[in-house]
Amino acid sequence: MDDLPLAAPSEKLILLVDDDESLLDLMEHVVKNEGFRTDRAEDGPEALRKTGALNPDLLILDMMLPGLGGYEVLRQLQGAGHGDIPIVIVTGRQMDPKGIELIKQESNVKEFLEKPVRPAILTGILHRLLQTQPKSSPRHER
Repeated sequence: MDDLPLAAPSEKLILLVDDDESLLDLMEHVVKNEGFRTDRAEDGPEALRKTGALNPDLLILDMMLPGLGGYEVLRQLQGAGHGDIPIVIVTGRQMDPKGIELIKQESNVKEFLEKPVRPAILTGILHRLLQTQPKSSPRHER
């Protein structure tokens, strides 16, 4: 399976979900800079609507959202047949290890990051999960 060519980031759509507009701007800049396409949602209901309409390749999902929290969004996506979309959870709230483990056990949760999210860590995760070619590193560094 290692012989499969990597996809171009421009073929992948990432939905960014966070109620902090400045953080959304930063994440969008980082993700777009790597060549991915993006869309954004600022609350849980908007995230669900956009996921249904756009069928993104991956979600970056904040846990603390107005209207509908990240965990509820996660469960509703699974219930609506979107349980195969990989999700990277980001949170600014200190969570106990049991809570983190519970969330990590969800089938579509692939990573769990605490804010502030470091751009290099985030882009590395995105390329690994989506099997895309990183813009910044040459091919022979694998």
